[in-house]
Parts: sequence; C-alpha cells; structure tokens
Amino acid sequence: MRTKIKKWFKQNKAPKWYTKDLRAFVQAHRQIFGKDPDLEEFPCLNDKTPTTGFEPQYTYQGPWVMRHLLQRRPSKHVDVGSWTAYLGFFSSLQPTEFVDIRPAELCLPGLTPREGSVLRLPYANHSLESLSCLHVVEHIGLGRYGDPIDPLGTMKALKELSRVVAKGGDLYLSLPVGEEKIFFNAHRVTHPRVVLENMEGMKLVSLSGVLDDGQYFECAELDLLSRQKYGCGFFHFTKST
Repeated sequence: MRTKIKKWFKQNKAPKWYTKDLRAFVQAHRQIFGKDPDLEEFPCLNDKTPTTGFEPQYTYQGPWVMRHLLQRRPSKHVDVGSWTAYLGFFSSLQPTEFVDIRPAELCLPGLTPREGSVLRLPYANHSLESLSCLHVVEHIGLGRYGDPIDPLGTMKALKELSRVVAKGGDLYLSLPVGEEKIFFNAHRVTHPRVVLENMEGMKLVSLSGVLDDGQYFECAELDLLSRQKYGCGFFHFTKST
C-alpha cells in the first residue's frame, strides 16, 4: 500500500491536503478493521470549492424547455439531438420522440428513440406540435459527429427545423450566440439576428439566454446577446404561416 501511494505521488505530484487525507483514511481503516483497505487511488482534486459549480448554458436550457412544456402541455414532443439527460424529464410530461444521427439506446417510459438527421428529419412538412433542439445546430457541417462537411450546416439545420413545425406549433431552440466565429471542428457562434433571418415562417415568441459571465436572463435583449463572445440564446418560436 505504502509503495503504491509513494509511486502515485511521484508521478502526479498530489497536493499536500490529498496526501494528508489519504494517510488519515488508511490509518483510520487500520484502527477500525485491523488491516489496510482494499483501495485503488482515484484522485478528485478540484471539488473542494466554496460553492457548487455548474455549466450555466446546459443547466439553464433544460428547465427553460420544461417550463414551456408544463405550460403548453403538447400531446407529443419531439427533441432533436439534445443532451440525453433531459429526455427523462421531457418524456415524463408527455410522449417524447428523440431523433439523433447516432441513435440513443435508451429505455425510458414515454420515450421513443429514432434515427435521423437534423438536416433531413423523418417528419412531414408542418407536422410537429412541439419540437426542441438544444445546443445542436452549431455543430452541423463541421464533421464532429460524423455529419458531412458543410459551411452552411447551421443555416440548413435551422431551415429544416422550421419546415417540420406545425402551424401554431412551438420550437424551442438554443445555440451559442454573439460575435460570429467558427471554432473548428467543435462549434460555431452565430449572431442572434442571423438566427431570426433563417427561421422561415417562424415568429419569435420569447428570447432568453446566458451571457459570457454565466448570468441567465429569462427575458434577454437581442442586442445584449449579440455582444457576447460565447453566449447562448434560448429562442421560443411558433409557426405563424
């Protein structure tokens, strides 16, 4: 045990508090059980913080959609490519289909996974009552997830999402917004006005968002979001025509 501890310390230069905690645990284990613990080191060195950390964009966008779903109560909801952790919550409110280019092998009550691309969704024109696509379209066309290279990928994805929303239906969309830039092959940052210009037949109902510093605004100003380096816009659209 002591040899393993010394070897890990030498290779990784563990902080003093970690060394102290590990030795204290081993000594306490010996006193209680009369032997060394069956222990394999798995150092977590960044969690002793005064507050609980979180990623603002992903933390805020899921509840943002949930509040709308609770208010609107659609008969069915479709999500395209969003973080899978949201799906259990969405599908607990109403039957939910999850479309992704890489099908998710999930087994949750009320959830139906489907294979499909945000560039060619498996739905007819004007057919979906409720649709969400969170932190997805900024990746399209950069090849990160096996999709074809296309400089117009994000714009094409926006048009395809608009195509399938029914008249009077709702689209909940999030993506990085601010000063336009491409971070290949990770994602794009899109000017929020460009988003609006590419939503054919759609009307903006409300706009929320997260700023560069992590602040969340339930009612966000378009100009404020446009000045960010890597903000996130939460767009609620409805189809008006």
